[in-house]
Amino acid sequence: MQENSVTSKERKKKTFKMPGAYTVLFIIILVMTILTWLIPAGKYDIDANGNLIAGTYQRVTSNPQGIWDAFKAPIIGMIGNDKTAGAIPVSLFILIIGGFLGVVNETKVLDIGIATIIKKNKGRETKVMILLLILFALGGTSYGMFEESIAFLPLIIPVMLGAGFDVLTGISIVFLGVSAGILASTVNPFSVGVASATAGISPGDGLNWRLVLLVIVLLITITFVHRYAMKVKNDPGQSLLHNQRPEEAFIAKSYTTEIIPMNKNQKMILILFVLTFVIMILGLIPWTDINPSFTFFNSLSTSIKNVPLLGNLLGSDLPPLGTWYFVEMSTLFFMMTLVIGRVNHMNESEIMDSFFVGLKDLVTVAMVVAVARGIQVVMNEGQITATILHFGEIHLSGLSPVAFTLMTYLFYIPMAFLIPSTSGLASATIGILTPLGEFIGVSSSVVIMAYQCASGIVYLVTPTSAVLVGSLAIGKVEYSIWLKYIWKYVLIIFLVTCLVLIAMTSFRR
Repeated sequence: MQENSVTSKERKKKTFKMPGAYTVLFIIILVMTILTWLIPAGKYDIDANGNLIAGTYQRVTSNPQGIWDAFKAPIIGMIGNDKTAGAIPVSLFILIIGGFLGVVNETKVLDIGIATIIKKNKGRETKVMILLLILFALGGTSYGMFEESIAFLPLIIPVMLGAGFDVLTGISIVFLGVSAGILASTVNPFSVGVASATAGISPGDGLNWRLVLLVIVLLITITFVHRYAMKVKNDPGQSLLHNQRPEEAFIAKSYTTEIIPMNKNQKMILILFVLTFVIMILGLIPWTDINPSFTFFNSLSTSIKNVPLLGNLLGSDLPPLGTWYFVEMSTLFFMMTLVIGRVNHMNESEIMDSFFVGLKDLVTVAMVVAVARGIQVVMNEGQITATILHFGEIHLSGLSPVAFTLMTYLFYIPMAFLIPSTSGLASATIGILTPLGEFIGVSSSVVIMAYQCASGIVYLVTPTSAVLVGSLAIGKVEYSIWLKYIWKYVLIIFLVTCLVLIAMTSFRR
């Protein structure tokens, strides 16, 4: 009996698994709920632009959160309230993307297209990998591509599987690509734009240093992903997923059979499929923010609306490209779902059946977004965010320029975890820290660089990131496996960004 008991305990130890994404996120919500009882509540005065005013922190009556509040937080995270934006737009976009891909998959266009790509690039997979990493990084650094990158995972992962790599390689190309661009944002309006406006400086201030950082981070990312991918290709047993599910870690579909040429309708569907993503990208890039004189899409939208009949036919509320967000993206993909279904000669029932099959695959991803948002709900309702900011305000003053820069970087790492929105984090903190930096002799552009580096590095590992947990959910990769895979990369990026921040501080004093 004793031997059986020991064996049972050993078996339990061996079969221990990392808690799922929902469990991890809810544990964090509970921790934040407890902290609302321990950390004093506070607030800052706010200026006309909604920015916090440094030196105006004041204590307020505590509002500790309870058990009901903790369980309610994910619900509020989905629908939103006056203190926290809801996740419905993001979640709905993810669901519609799933439905869109469900209909497209029914046409077999992607299977044929992927098989063709693999056959034509046989032996040149490295070039495809590097090109994709560069393209995703450019999307992240230019217009803040992040949440919408999830839409590309169901496309990239099968290509990498068919080429002999594993799921982690496919996830890395998309997620690490956009994350490298986010970390080294050059003209990203959601991070650099908001932060620069809050600090009262031009987004072009410090651009040269951000470009240098982008090149360095991108080279590190390409080297890291390529090294792992080739190791897996040469020896599949080296894959971190090999022991978990070897039967699906690699070739998910067989692309070695003879390729069936596309018919006329399938070629049209492929064109519409690519066009959908091109329009999405054009719609998201903030053209006038990057270059105020570039008003082509604004003028085009106005001209179309003024054309008799055509303007009314397309819709009076058609926004110009460059001003789109989740509502417009969801509308585009929903519309193109129906168009592609009809081109494939599918009837109403067939389109909707395929749509809901695809939607079902991403329900888990969509719900994760709401649960992650619940962490911010608890913090905002408990009014502890301002107190945490005040702690940084009083402890960062009086340091040397280099020490201030590095401490600002370190301060922003937990803050980026607590406030996962780059624009929200910038609005809440830049107005406080940039005046402190200027007083010490650290330019505002350096503080902004520290803020965006911290945000970028936290996005790589935080379970509060809907994009990270969503990407892992799509690839069916456990969070613990991701941490094992990414920790060396995170350490290298952290050390490199510290060196760049030190150099930037020294040369911009």
